[in-house]
Amino acid sequence: MTDLIREDLKSNRALVLDGAMATELEKHGVDTANELWSATALIDHPEAVKAVHTSYFEAGADIAITDTYQANVEGFKKAGFSEAQSEHLITEAVRLASEARDEFYATLPTSRRAARALYPLVAGSVGPYGAYLADGSEYTGNYRLSTEAYRDFHQRRMRLMAEAGVDVFAFETQPNFEETKALAGLLRDKFPHHFAWLSFSIKDPSHLCDGTPLAEAVAYFENNPQISAIGVNCTSMNLIEASIKTIAENTQKPIIVYPNNGDLYDPKTKTWTPNPNATNFAELTPKWLAAGAKIIGGCCRTTPADIKQVAESVQ
Repeated sequence: MTDLIREDLKSNRALVLDGAMATELEKHGVDTANELWSATALIDHPEAVKAVHTSYFEAGADIAITDTYQANVEGFKKAGFSEAQSEHLITEAVRLASEARDEFYATLPTSRRAARALYPLVAGSVGPYGAYLADGSEYTGNYRLSTEAYRDFHQRRMRLMAEAGVDVFAFETQPNFEETKALAGLLRDKFPHHFAWLSFSIKDPSHLCDGTPLAEAVAYFENNPQISAIGVNCTSMNLIEASIKTIAENTQKPIIVYPNNGDLYDPKTKTWTPNPNATNFAELTPKWLAAGAKIIGGCCRTTPADIKQVAESVQ
């Protein structure tokens, strides 16, 4: 495969990523308050997943992230599904994103296709082991497995998504440095012709959630040819500009950022509190671009309206 992220950035100032899946699914009546979170929709509401992808493409997103952050065979089996059913649901997530992309692009007039300058991409979400634990561990990194155990946990999901045709993997919301090293090793050994972006979960602009210095983590992957971009996601908008500075000092790779919308999350109760003082994407995106970000989108609680602001700033 070609490194499509870096190929697209050769002719584009920046790329626009999509936004939250679960937030939009809830608007379609999907209950995500369970251990499978947004992956629940793959079971009973696949049409809602596809509709959410379409809404982000219409808002200007160049990249869609599959609904697989918390989708894995072990999690589905725990919920009562067979191994074959579990594997099908992961493949289904890629199909829904790809169909939404293809159908959206087919509706564009020639002038709009030329304006977009690229065919939208589908990124296969690979959430951390902490997401499977469903206890907020993606915000702490407080878990430890052996390198082989990390690889065993992630390999089947990645294989299914690769076979289904994702354009790139998204190693996202990664709070644990050892897990990211295991993922990179798995990518090298089992998926040598694929690429991934790596996006850390951070507790402040200088540290991963597990305490590893962000500068150290970024520098570790600088010479990895299969890592297309490095950045942070699922964190406060107020931490992004300083994080970009730290990342830029330690890599020449494209920088990817997709923060939450500014609302406040309680990982114990899994609830959000609206933040009336949150800054919007229209105001912050130009600052992130100026600081060096090349791929910008949104994570939890963001909407197509937020991604439209990002797209307008990029354009």
